[in-house]
Amino acid sequence: MSEANSDELALVRRAATDPDAFGELYERHVRRIYNYIYYRTGDHHDAEDLTARVFQRALRHVGTFQDKGVPFTAWLYRIAHNLVANWHRDRSRRPVLPLEDHLAASAISSHPETLALAEEEGELLLVAVRRLPAERQQLLILKFVEHLSNAEIGNIMGRSEGAIKSLYHRTLASLRDELVGPAGVPPQAVKDDELHDRSEDERA
Repeated sequence: MSEANSDELALVRRAATDPDAFGELYERHVRRIYNYIYYRTGDHHDAEDLTARVFQRALRHVGTFQDKGVPFTAWLYRIAHNLVANWHRDRSRRPVLPLEDHLAASAISSHPETLALAEEEGELLLVAVRRLPAERQQLLILKFVEHLSNAEIGNIMGRSEGAIKSLYHRTLASLRDELVGPAGVPPQAVKDDELHDRSEDERA
């Protein structure tokens, strides 16, 4: 176990009875949990409410956390995932994945024509992503927004690193199939070389 993981585990154990220790855990993880929830809900108000509920639930159950090789942050993500799933189920609507800002940031260009094309392709990609099952949306958020490795994503989603890598490639294939144009050529936004440059095997 690394020194950082050992330090966090000790903090988690203290948090069961020490509010200050839990407060430190909150400060360490609240931004990432909020970002994850926001990208799954598309609403700042709901993201704030759900983030608060994640940590309320974590505070109630932190004394039951057991070190089984899964980091505390993965435990928090699982709580967040369950609450978001309930949120969508209660509203009986398809999850929204507002990746516009992320896509636009990756498409910045000094040439207006290039930027306009990138924005159009980004919209097509966004629509396609919104059609994906929730699990695949979760994978893309953790990889491209949170910049987690395949191993870290596997811990959160309860899958092996190999299974995550396989799911990632199947997800890319689904997006390409969704975005094939009249000429049969996928838009530049989902070509492997661009997506892989941002996240893939060097972080696996």
